[in-house]
Amino acid sequence: MNKYLLTCPCLFFIIIIVLSGASCATDSKKESAGKPPSKERPAIAERPSGTVAATDTRTIIFFGNSLSAGYGLDPAEGFVGLIEKRIDSLNLNYKVVNAGNSGETTSGGKERVSWILENYQPDIFVLELGGNDALRGLPVEAAEANLQSIIDAVKEKYPAAKILLAGMMAPPNMGNEYTTEFAAIYPRLAKKNNTALIPFLLDKVGGQPALNLPDGIHPNVEGHQIVRETIWKELKELLEVS
Repeated sequence: MNKYLLTCPCLFFIIIIVLSGASCATDSKKESAGKPPSKERPAIAERPSGTVAATDTRTIIFFGNSLSAGYGLDPAEGFVGLIEKRIDSLNLNYKVVNAGNSGETTSGGKERVSWILENYQPDIFVLELGGNDALRGLPVEAAEANLQSIIDAVKEKYPAAKILLAGMMAPPNMGNEYTTEFAAIYPRLAKKNNTALIPFLLDKVGGQPALNLPDGIHPNVEGHQIVRETIWKELKELLEVS
């Protein structure tokens, strides 16, 4: 493993996203929604936004790439599964949908989000995309426009849904101008759309060998536990729990 990859959180973070991820299992509380299933699988019935009864189970969708998919781990050990466990332990009436799709770009997410929104109604929508755009050096303007389109799609179909945006970083070899412009996408979108923001999803994990799998680039169980705390800091505000 190149020592540079282990010491540079930005490059580490981008490379991890583009690698293939393990598909997530489905159980009674969490569903894997990375790709459209067979036609035989019924869509989840929609309910009008803003009219959810107190007894209804609400839904959190993690819409992202291999990070959300939990590459190399049992789904229960990835941060999505860990968030689900914490929600269950607090007896919160939420279902977690893992819509992580390895290798996804913002363009791919823009195309896929309509299927997700037809089949699941989010009360909270966690948007974790953009790293693969940065790795490929795709235009910053296009990435921002695609993310805005995803946010618009969620707001249009489910106006009451709360959105949590996960910030991404570009590798330093793309040049200072590109990395600076790319990093600015997320706080700008969060401010424009009045959404919650995670500044950097892999904070304190990227580039740390002890917190990654033997390949040196994918978070291990301990790494995902730290990512869970990074997410929880913002997510708990949307859940309105202490």
